[in-house]
Amino acid sequence: MFFVFDVFSVFDVIDVRKEHSKMNLPSLAICNFIGDAAVLGKTAAQYGFSGVDWTFRLDDLPRNEIEELRLLGSISKLGGLEVRYHCAFRGVDLGDEDDRRAQAAMEVFQKVCRIVSRLEGRFMTVHLGLGRRSPDGLSWERAISSLAYLVDYAKSLGVCLCLENLASGWTSRPQLFEKLIRKTGAGITLDIGHARVCQSVQCQVFELEDFVMPHHERVFNAHIYHEEVYYWHVPPRRLEDIRDRLDLLASIGCDWWVLELREKAPLMATLKVVREYLEGRDMAAWA
Repeated sequence: MFFVFDVFSVFDVIDVRKEHSKMNLPSLAICNFIGDAAVLGKTAAQYGFSGVDWTFRLDDLPRNEIEELRLLGSISKLGGLEVRYHCAFRGVDLGDEDDRRAQAAMEVFQKVCRIVSRLEGRFMTVHLGLGRRSPDGLSWERAISSLAYLVDYAKSLGVCLCLENLASGWTSRPQLFEKLIRKTGAGITLDIGHARVCQSVQCQVFELEDFVMPHHERVFNAHIYHEEVYYWHVPPRRLEDIRDRLDLLASIGCDWWVLELREKAPLMATLKVVREYLEGRDMAAWA
């Protein structure tokens, strides 16, 4: 069921989207966690979000033209909000060592590229190794060649394909993540919660900055929350929990911040912290 937010008084809500545009602040996006797209759009606008990060799962991908038209109808109900797309396909890997599984994965991702293009989407996020604890069963060489091919395929359709860093696997290791970005030409979706808990950062061999250097100009999207625990996204309790990571995003000019929480209380807690950050930051830094 749809819930009603009660954290902020409706009389205190201002058009944050207009204010962000004037000051070159990042766009804040909400996930598609409400089934009714019209309600999702109204909720996003009411609370100052200027975009929607629309997650596809395998079982809800359109299977025919009729279902594609139905999806287009849903997107049109979002009230003019910018929409970017996110593929949450566990176990579907471009670098699968099994030829048939790798080919099937490529066909799925190409299909989504075509759908996103028809929806006039400009950005699409994918993963390598999603749902795996290790890269066992994956081929590094195939992952690179297939991702590079998919990046070019998406580009031919007007879509920028971005790779997200995960909490484990190849993309959780900054030196390998950098190679994947450099060798494939992919954009970056920086998940600050994954980066915080990955072993490379936890053991202090690397820092968050290493996920974006030297390709900071390719960071087109960010996922904002505190940290991931057993696949659960934990919100920040206070600004100091995520201030340094938000500072990094601001310094590199990443202007699309997805508050990647799908339940009421965590989302509102994160929104409150992010608003505190944006209101207190020196606006000259965003010019």
